[in-house]
Amino acid sequence: MKKSWIIIIAVVVVLFLTYGWLKGAYNEMVNKSAAVKAQWSQVENVYQRRADLIPNLVNTVKGYATHEKETLEGVIEARAKATSVTIDANHLNPQAMQKFQQMQDGLSQALSKLMVVVERYPNLKANQNFLELQAQLEGTENRIAVERRRFNQETQAYNVYIKMFPRNILANMFGFSVKPYFKAVKGAEKAPQVKF
Repeated sequence: MKKSWIIIIAVVVVLFLTYGWLKGAYNEMVNKSAAVKAQWSQVENVYQRRADLIPNLVNTVKGYATHEKETLEGVIEARAKATSVTIDANHLNPQAMQKFQQMQDGLSQALSKLMVVVERYPNLKANQNFLELQAQLEGTENRIAVERRRFNQETQAYNVYIKMFPRNILANMFGFSVKPYFKAVKGAEKAPQVKF
């Protein structure tokens, strides 16, 4: 009789410990997934800040560089494309990330072309409004880099956590999948020159 009680108690303890581990692992996966989603929101936030600065920048340049209609329209078009692509944080996947990055890179290239045009207009480069927009744009580009790095760090922590055995079994059971990283595009090793 005593032996059966010991076996029952041992089984209950093992079940309790297993339940505790499962609950803790699952909750940590949820927590890390939420951290990735929150950081993605920050990435979108800084990209939106950049997009919000562009109309003011274009209007300031437009006042000085009336002959540069094609370049200005290119920036406006690239901004429209970049802001039209959004990714639901619940559905981060490599294809969506690649499309998002392509549109943002297109906007960066259009801005670079605009800054080359600005070099031809010394009065514009001395304009206080333009100088303030320049400082804000530079700050925003730095924020974009910081938030992308933080996103990749959160994504790495999440991905490593769900890939480790035996949590990978739980992750597959509960539908936790690997999240994509921001990756450098070809030619990204050469920083774009933004000259004001």
